[in-house]
Amino acid sequence: MFFIGEKGVEQTIQFAIENWWITDYAAFERQGITEFAIQAVEPTCVMQIDFKNQMLLLEDFPKLERYYRMIYQRAYAALQMRTKYLYDFSKEEFYHHFNNHFPEFTRRIPQHLLASYLNMTPEYLSEIKSKLQS
Repeated sequence: MFFIGEKGVEQTIQFAIENWWITDYAAFERQGITEFAIQAVEPTCVMQIDFKNQMLLLEDFPKLERYYRMIYQRAYAALQMRTKYLYDFSKEEFYHHFNNHFPEFTRRIPQHLLASYLNMTPEYLSEIKSKLQS
């Protein structure tokens, strides 16, 4: 998930890997227009449900409502931790932390998207990675 900033630069804010859900929750809840875009970078199965049908589904199946709540809580917790890391870590520390926790993921996603997510340029990410190899 990303948005395009005032300078026309894409800023990646979230990834969804296998069995994750991704949406602009605020726009979904308000049933308004999103400020974000979602792009698949690997073959993807996209499922869609509108607000009204989701509400009906959750009313009819309380266990599904619990499942949905747990997904939302995990996504929110991940966002909180990312925000904390943006403040606590240097850009280099943030990359190392992310790579140590999600090494396969850092190899799978395009490096320009990883750099955007980590709030750095692709060139700086390359510098950090080249230090590791020397």
